[in-house]
Amino acid sequence: MRHRYLKEHRRVLFNIMLTNETLAKHVADIDAACRERLEVLIPAMAKQEGVTEQLKATDQMEWVRRMNNIKDRAEEIVLQELVYD
Repeated sequence: MRHRYLKEHRRVLFNIMLTNETLAKHVADIDAACRERLEVLIPAMAKQEGVTEQLKATDQMEWVRRMNNIKDRAEEIVLQELVYD
């Protein structure tokens, strides 16, 4: 996603990084940072909103609904913070 964003919206930066052969490392670093941020953000949001293993045991569909909502919001935060910055 970062590669496509740079190519479509930040052409000068994309071409500079491509010429300097730093684009692949940059994209890999952003990908790793996104994954790390999600690993921290999703459990923190779940804890803050009271989505627990007990909820999972008693009402699986509600747990899935809430976790999917948290995951979607966390991904949007990460995209705005890291990919589209």
